[in-house]
Amino acid sequence: MARAAAAKTKTKAKPAPGTSDKDEMLAFHRQMLLIRRFEERAGQLYGMGLIGGFCHLYIGQEAIAVGMQVVKQPGDQIITAYRAHGHMLACSVDPKAVMSELTGREPGASKGKGGSMHMFAPKNDFYGGHGIVGAQVSLGTGLGFSNRYRKNGKVAFVYFGDGAANQGQVYESFNMAELWRLPIVYVIENNQYAMGTSVERSSSETHLYRRGASFNIPGAEVDGMDVTAVRDAGAKAAEHARSGAGPFILEMKTYRYRGHSMSDPGKYRTREEIEEVRHTRDPIDHLQERLIAAGYADEAELKAVDAEIRRRVADAAEFARTAPEPDPSELYTDVYAENVA
Repeated sequence: MARAAAAKTKTKAKPAPGTSDKDEMLAFHRQMLLIRRFEERAGQLYGMGLIGGFCHLYIGQEAIAVGMQVVKQPGDQIITAYRAHGHMLACSVDPKAVMSELTGREPGASKGKGGSMHMFAPKNDFYGGHGIVGAQVSLGTGLGFSNRYRKNGKVAFVYFGDGAANQGQVYESFNMAELWRLPIVYVIENNQYAMGTSVERSSSETHLYRRGASFNIPGAEVDGMDVTAVRDAGAKAAEHARSGAGPFILEMKTYRYRGHSMSDPGKYRTREEIEEVRHTRDPIDHLQERLIAAGYADEAELKAVDAEIRRRVADAAEFARTAPEPDPSELYTDVYAENVA
């Protein structure tokens, strides 16, 4: 079983094909900062009562969605749980469409009918955030089966959290995926606390990348706060899956700064613990330090990018606040698939 721990081994990062290291690193910074500022504004809109239902923010986990996106090839599928805004943005969905979905407006990615937890963008190869814990693992395994059946060379990237890692359907999916050598990369976003219970209190095996051992699925532990470590581990896992060798499990060790959802006060951990992670492991701060050290950007340039992204997010929020709500007739659309050949 592959047990390469990217969190412990620092290798020189390789840029994606067709880009320089500088270009890719700057793009990483911009994409991660967009997710961070977007989620901060989403939290504000929720507090103002403009976002209904649940709202799960991705703050602290940005490096995972962004680093894995570089590995993705056109037609590869992405599917995840309800902490989905960051993945949508990483898939290049317009921030206005994502924010409008959060506020339940007609221009939203799911026409304002899915909200925070159930947004989709199939044109961007994004097959949803899903509200039932672990359900997307079985659905994502189905995407992998479709790829195998069609022999199209595509890989399904199936994201789930440390809480979902204890769900029964995950292991049924693992069994079928390895039995049929399905082209799937399972990405466990281990942010340490699931809905509020630490991994140590809820899991007898806390090294979640080992969860596939009984099915002969290889896995690796990755520093999910380091975008280049995510990219490099993701590339190896995707190559394994795409080659016909079957599924691969990546455990991304990460941390969420906010509560499980906006209604979670997070009393199960201390403020000091959160601040320590912010000051020592923040994925964006870490990348900014690397950019400056490499001479790729200075502080003034990074601040200018931040100001530009803040304006873009503010525009998206204003658009989402003022856009029209769906017509009542939309209650009866998109219930069944139409025009299926």
